[in-house]
Amino acid sequence: MKTIGIYGGTFDPIHTGHLITARSVCDIRKLDKIIFIPSFISPHKTDRISSSPKHRINMLKLAVKGIPYFDYSDIEIKKKNISYSIDTIQAFKSSYKNIELIIGYDNLIVFDKWKNPDELLKLVQLVVLRRKAKEEKSQQNKYFKKAIFVETPLIDVRGTDIRQRVRSGKSINFLVPQKVKAYIYKHNLYKEKA
Repeated sequence: MKTIGIYGGTFDPIHTGHLITARSVCDIRKLDKIIFIPSFISPHKTDRISSSPKHRINMLKLAVKGIPYFDYSDIEIKKKNISYSIDTIQAFKSSYKNIELIIGYDNLIVFDKWKNPDELLKLVQLVVLRRKAKEEKSQQNKYFKKAIFVETPLIDVRGTDIRQRVRSGKSINFLVPQKVKAYIYKHNLYKEKA
Protein backbone atom coordinates (compact mmCIF):
# COMPACT_ATOMS: atom_id res chain seq x y z
CA MET A 1 0.00 0.00 0.00
CA LYS A 2 1.39 3.38 -1.01
CA THR A 3 2.16 5.98 1.61
CA ILE A 4 2.04 9.63 0.66
CA GLY A 5 3.05 12.79 2.42
CA ILE A 6 0.85 15.87 2.32
CA TYR A 7 2.83 19.10 2.51
CA GLY A 8 0.69 22.22 2.68
CA GLY A 9 1.70 25.85 2.58
CA THR A 10 1.30 29.10 0.73
CA PHE A 11 4.30 28.34 -1.53
CA ASP A 12 4.65 32.01 -2.45
CA PRO A 13 6.94 31.08 -4.10
CA ILE A 14 7.91 27.43 -3.84
CA HIS A 15 11.64 27.47 -3.10
CA THR A 16 14.64 25.20 -2.68
CA GLY A 17 14.07 25.00 1.07
CA HIS A 18 10.66 23.41 0.47
CA LEU A 19 12.05 21.00 -2.11
CA ILE A 20 15.12 19.90 -0.15
CA THR A 21 13.05 19.46 3.01
CA ALA A 22 10.41 17.45 1.14
CA ARG A 23 13.05 15.21 -0.44
CA SER A 24 14.61 14.62 2.96
CA VAL A 25 11.24 13.68 4.52
CA CYS A 26 10.48 11.42 1.55
CA ASP A 27 13.74 9.53 2.12
CA ILE A 28 13.54 9.38 5.93
CA ARG A 29 9.90 8.27 6.01
CA LYS A 30 10.19 6.07 2.89
CA LEU A 31 7.21 7.77 1.26
CA ASP A 32 6.10 6.89 -2.25
CA LYS A 33 5.49 10.56 -2.97
CA ILE A 34 4.84 13.94 -1.45
CA ILE A 35 1.94 16.05 -2.65
CA PHE A 36 2.38 19.81 -2.27
CA ILE A 37 -0.91 21.56 -1.56
CA PRO A 38 -0.94 25.35 -1.81
CA SER A 39 -3.61 27.03 0.28
CA PHE A 40 -5.98 29.60 -1.15
CA ILE A 41 -6.05 31.30 2.25
CA SER A 42 -4.26 29.79 5.23
CA PRO A 43 -6.34 29.63 8.42
CA HIS A 44 -3.09 29.99 10.40
CA LYS A 45 -1.41 32.92 8.64
CA THR A 46 -2.63 36.46 8.80
CA ASP A 47 -0.15 38.00 6.38
CA ARG A 48 -1.27 38.66 2.83
CA ILE A 49 -0.29 36.37 0.02
CA SER A 50 1.59 38.34 -2.62
CA SER A 51 0.78 36.42 -5.78
CA SER A 52 -2.43 34.98 -7.16
CA PRO A 53 -3.39 31.34 -6.66
CA LYS A 54 -2.92 30.83 -10.41
CA HIS A 55 0.70 31.99 -10.25
CA ARG A 56 1.45 29.93 -7.13
CA ILE A 57 0.06 26.73 -8.67
CA ASN A 58 1.92 27.40 -11.93
CA MET A 59 5.21 27.85 -10.05
CA LEU A 60 4.54 24.64 -8.14
CA LYS A 61 3.87 22.76 -11.40
CA LEU A 62 7.21 23.98 -12.77
CA ALA A 63 9.08 23.05 -9.60
CA VAL A 64 7.83 19.44 -9.41
CA LYS A 65 7.63 18.64 -13.12
CA GLY A 66 9.63 15.53 -13.94
CA ILE A 67 10.24 14.58 -10.30
CA PRO A 68 8.47 11.22 -9.84
CA TYR A 69 8.25 11.42 -6.05
CA PHE A 70 6.71 14.92 -6.02
CA ASP A 71 3.24 15.97 -7.11
CA TYR A 72 0.87 18.84 -6.43
CA SER A 73 -2.84 19.34 -5.93
CA ASP A 74 -4.98 22.43 -6.37
CA ILE A 75 -7.76 21.08 -4.13
CA GLU A 76 -7.50 24.00 -1.68
CA ILE A 77 -7.05 26.61 -4.41
CA LYS A 78 -10.26 25.42 -6.09
CA LYS A 79 -12.23 26.05 -2.88
CA LYS A 80 -11.44 29.77 -3.15
CA ASN A 81 -11.74 30.09 0.60
CA ILE A 82 -10.04 29.02 3.83
CA SER A 83 -9.28 25.30 3.81
CA TYR A 84 -8.71 23.10 6.80
CA SER A 85 -6.39 20.11 6.84
CA ILE A 86 -9.13 17.78 8.09
CA ASP A 87 -11.25 18.48 4.99
CA THR A 88 -8.31 18.15 2.61
CA ILE A 89 -7.19 14.86 4.17
CA GLN A 90 -10.72 13.44 4.04
CA ALA A 91 -10.78 14.18 0.30
CA PHE A 92 -7.49 12.30 -0.18
CA LYS A 93 -8.53 9.31 1.94
CA SER A 94 -10.63 7.90 -0.92
CA SER A 95 -7.47 7.52 -3.02
CA TYR A 96 -4.80 6.93 -0.36
CA LYS A 97 -5.11 4.84 2.77
CA ASN A 98 -1.74 5.78 4.29
CA ILE A 99 -1.21 9.52 4.61
CA GLU A 100 1.44 11.38 6.55
CA LEU A 101 0.76 15.06 7.21
CA ILE A 102 3.97 17.07 7.16
CA ILE A 103 3.99 20.18 9.34
CA GLY A 104 6.55 22.48 10.89
CA TYR A 105 7.40 22.55 14.57
CA ASP A 106 5.72 25.96 14.84
CA ASN A 107 2.44 24.38 13.69
CA LEU A 108 2.72 21.55 16.21
CA ILE A 109 2.84 24.09 19.05
CA VAL A 110 -0.59 25.39 17.98
CA PHE A 111 -1.97 22.07 16.68
CA ASP A 112 -4.59 22.05 19.44
CA LYS A 113 -6.09 25.15 17.79
CA TRP A 114 -6.51 23.42 14.41
CA LYS A 115 -9.96 22.32 13.27
CA ASN A 116 -10.75 18.85 14.73
CA PRO A 117 -7.16 17.89 15.58
CA ASP A 118 -8.11 14.61 17.27
CA GLU A 119 -10.17 13.51 14.25
CA LEU A 120 -7.34 14.54 11.95
CA LEU A 121 -4.91 12.29 13.83
CA LYS A 122 -7.21 9.31 13.25
CA LEU A 123 -6.69 9.83 9.51
CA VAL A 124 -2.97 10.61 9.30
CA GLN A 125 0.40 10.09 10.87
CA LEU A 126 1.66 13.50 11.94
CA VAL A 127 5.24 14.17 10.79
CA VAL A 128 6.91 17.23 12.25
CA LEU A 129 9.90 18.96 10.68
CA ARG A 130 12.58 19.55 13.25
CA ARG A 131 15.19 21.82 11.76
CA LYS A 132 16.94 23.07 14.86
CA ALA A 133 18.95 21.04 17.32
CA LYS A 134 17.02 22.49 20.24
CA GLU A 135 13.33 23.32 19.90
CA GLU A 136 11.36 25.06 22.61
CA LYS A 137 10.16 22.40 25.06
CA SER A 138 7.99 24.59 27.27
CA GLN A 139 5.18 24.95 24.72
CA GLN A 140 4.36 21.27 24.31
CA ASN A 141 0.79 20.00 24.05
CA LYS A 142 -0.66 16.48 23.99
CA TYR A 143 0.00 16.15 20.26
CA PHE A 144 3.78 16.08 20.74
CA LYS A 145 3.47 12.47 21.94
CA LYS A 146 1.58 11.47 18.79
CA ALA A 147 3.96 13.09 16.32
CA ILE A 148 6.98 11.63 14.57
CA PHE A 149 9.83 14.13 14.46
CA VAL A 150 12.19 14.14 11.50
CA GLU A 151 15.48 15.98 11.39
CA THR A 152 15.72 17.83 8.11
CA PRO A 153 18.54 19.97 6.78
CA LEU A 154 18.43 23.56 7.98
CA ILE A 155 17.78 25.42 4.73
CA ASP A 156 17.18 29.02 5.73
CA VAL A 157 15.19 30.18 2.72
CA ARG A 158 11.96 32.12 3.23
CA GLY A 159 9.35 33.25 0.75
CA THR A 160 9.30 36.67 2.42
CA ASP A 161 13.03 37.09 1.75
CA ILE A 162 12.68 35.97 -1.87
CA ARG A 163 9.84 38.43 -2.50
CA GLN A 164 11.88 41.22 -0.89
CA ARG A 165 14.94 40.35 -3.00
CA VAL A 166 12.86 40.53 -6.19
CA ARG A 167 11.40 43.90 -5.11
CA SER A 168 14.92 45.18 -4.40
CA GLY A 169 16.36 43.91 -7.68
CA LYS A 170 18.62 41.36 -5.95
CA SER A 171 19.42 37.91 -7.31
CA ILE A 172 17.30 34.92 -6.35
CA ASN A 173 19.65 32.41 -7.99
CA PHE A 174 19.73 29.10 -6.10
CA LEU A 175 16.82 30.18 -3.86
CA VAL A 176 14.17 28.92 -6.28
CA PRO A 177 14.35 26.43 -9.15
CA GLN A 178 15.51 28.04 -12.41
CA LYS A 179 12.09 27.60 -14.08
CA VAL A 180 10.37 29.23 -11.11
CA LYS A 181 12.83 32.14 -11.26
CA ALA A 182 12.08 32.60 -14.98
CA TYR A 183 8.35 32.51 -14.25
CA ILE A 184 8.65 35.13 -11.49
CA TYR A 185 10.47 37.54 -13.81
CA LYS A 186 8.30 36.81 -16.85
CA HIS A 187 5.14 37.63 -14.90
CA ASN A 188 6.66 40.52 -12.89
CA LEU A 189 5.73 38.91 -9.59
CA TYR A 190 6.62 40.53 -6.27
CA LYS A 191 7.56 43.88 -7.81
CA GLU A 192 4.96 45.73 -5.76
CA LYS A 193 4.75 45.54 -1.99
CA ALA A 194 1.70 43.49 -0.99
